Amino acid sequence: MLFLAGTAGVIDINGTVIVELITFLVMTAILARYVYPEVVRLAEGRQRQVVEQLKEAEKARADAEATLHEAEAKLNDARKTAQSVIDAASKSAEQLRQDLKQKAEEEAHRIRESTRKEIEAERLKAIQSVRSEVAGLVVAATEKVIGETLDVAKHKQLIEKAIEEVASGNGSR
Repeated sequence: MLFLAGTAGVIDINGTVIVELITFLVMTAILARYVYPEVVRLAEGRQRQVVEQLKEAEKARADAEATLHEAEAKLNDARKTAQSVIDAASKSAEQLRQDLKQKAEEEAHRIRESTRKEIEAERLKAIQSVRSEVAGLVVAATEKVIGETLDVAKHKQLIEKAIEEVASGNGSR
């Protein structure tokens, strides 16, 4: 029957089974008293570490996002500053161009006025020279016609008067 009992799966209770059962219970008690609390403590410690690391990771992510937003704000400010510098440089260049153009126009006007004054001075000088030559020719022609020399001062005065009348268009003829 032992053979049949072993095959049917029935446990035969004898001293070995009882020793094994007591050993099992003692081992379970030792494990429950000393090992399992340590395992649970380590597991809880590990769980706290994981929670702390998750909190730190979340904080680091939030810090990184804040830093990113700050960097984007600084970049936008830098772009605005660069644009304002470019605009100011363009405005300055335009103002410089206008100033140079105005100075060139003023210089051209000054040169025209200077040239006009020089031409006027040369014209007056030429008229004076022509008057002197005409006066000399008239005196010479009068001397030849009359044949004698009259008072030179009187002649010059008459000639100047005649030239002035001719120049103003009030000639007697």
